[in-house]
Amino acid sequence: MKIISWNVNGIRAVHRKDLFYPFIKTLRPDVLCLQETKAEEQESPLNLPDYDEYWNPAKKKGYSGTAIFLKRTPENVLFGLPKNIVKKYKLENDKYGNPNEEGRVITIDTGKLYIISVYTPNSKGDLSRLSLRYAQWDPAFLEYINELEEEKPVVFCGDFNVAHCPIDLAHPKENEGKHGYTKEEREGIDKIILAGFIDTFRDLHPNESNKYTWWTHWQNARARNVGWRLDYIFASKSLTKYFKSADIHPNIMGSDHCPVSLTLS
Repeated sequence: MKIISWNVNGIRAVHRKDLFYPFIKTLRPDVLCLQETKAEEQESPLNLPDYDEYWNPAKKKGYSGTAIFLKRTPENVLFGLPKNIVKKYKLENDKYGNPNEEGRVITIDTGKLYIISVYTPNSKGDLSRLSLRYAQWDPAFLEYINELEEEKPVVFCGDFNVAHCPIDLAHPKENEGKHGYTKEEREGIDKIILAGFIDTFRDLHPNESNKYTWWTHWQNARARNVGWRLDYIFASKSLTKYFKSADIHPNIMGSDHCPVSLTLS
C-alpha cells in the first residue's frame, strides 16, 4: 500500500497547470491524502475513475479543506474531530473563524487501519493563532488519534505547519521563535512521538538533511532548496515492521508544497 500526502494549495490550480494527472501517473498512490483543497467535491475538475473520493471542505469558499482518494471503498468515513473532543478543548471561533468549520480533518476506516488527512492550523506570522493551536488544537488532535489507536493502528498525514527539529529547515537559528518553529509548535510533535507514533520519514532517514516539503515563493527558494519540512506521515508503532519506504518528492510541482509518501509492505 502506497500512501501519499500532498498540500495542493488549491486542487483547481494544480489541475489548471496540467500537473495533477501526471503526478497520479508517476507516483500511483493507493491512498491519496490532500490538504488545502480549497474546493468542494462538486467543484473538483478531476475525473479519477479508479478512486473513491471523500471530501471535507471548509464552509468558507476557496479556503482550507481536506480530502482522501483511495482505490477501494472504506468501511467508514469520519469528518472532523468528534464533538466531545471539540467541547472538551473549547475549539471554537477565534478572529479567523471556527477551526471546526475549516475542513481540517477527514478519516477513513479501511478495516485494518485508520488513515487521516489533517491540515493543522497555521499559527500566523504574528503568532495570533498560536494559543489556539498549542492549547486547543494539538491536544485535541492527539486525543483523537489516541482514541482511534485503541481500536486499530493509525496512519495520519498532512501539513502540520511546523518544522520539528533543526534538521527540518534550512535556517533554524534565524527562524527560532517564529511561526512554524516556535517551542510550542514543536512540542506538539514531541507529544505525538512521546505517545508512540512514528515520524515515518525520519524513522527511515534519521540523519538525512536538506529534505524539505515547502518553500516560500520568494527569492527563488525552491530552486535553491531553502525550505522547511512541514508535511509528515505518522504511523502507529505497531506498523513499523511493515515500513518499506518513506520518501519526499520535491520534483513534483504544482504547489508550494511537495508530496510525501509511505509504502507499507
